[in-house]
Amino acid sequence: MSDTPVKQQSTAAFYGQAVASFAVALGATAVGIFNLRTDAWVRAFLAIAVLYLVTSAFTLAKVIRDRQEAGHIVNRVDQARLEKLLAEHDPLQKL
Repeated sequence: MSDTPVKQQSTAAFYGQAVASFAVALGATAVGIFNLRTDAWVRAFLAIAVLYLVTSAFTLAKVIRDRQEAGHIVNRVDQARLEKLLAEHDPLQKL
C-alpha cells in the first residue's frame, strides 16, 4: 500500500490573493451600505443580509471541501484494496 500524502493544491500567493479579494469585496460593500442615503434601519438590514450571505458562503465552502476530502479518502482506500489484490494475485497459480 502506498503512503503518499495528499498534497496541498493552492500556493501561498493564491491564498493571499483570495484573502485580499475577500477583504476588498467586504470592505467595498460595507462602505457602499454606509454611504447609502436612506434610513439607518435599511442600512442595518442590508448589513445583516451581507453578514448572513458571508457566513452561508463559508458554510457552503466547508461542506464542499469536506465532501471532496471524504471522496479522496474513499478513493485511497479503494486504491489500497486494489493494490493488495494485485499483489496477492498470481496468474500462474492454476497452471
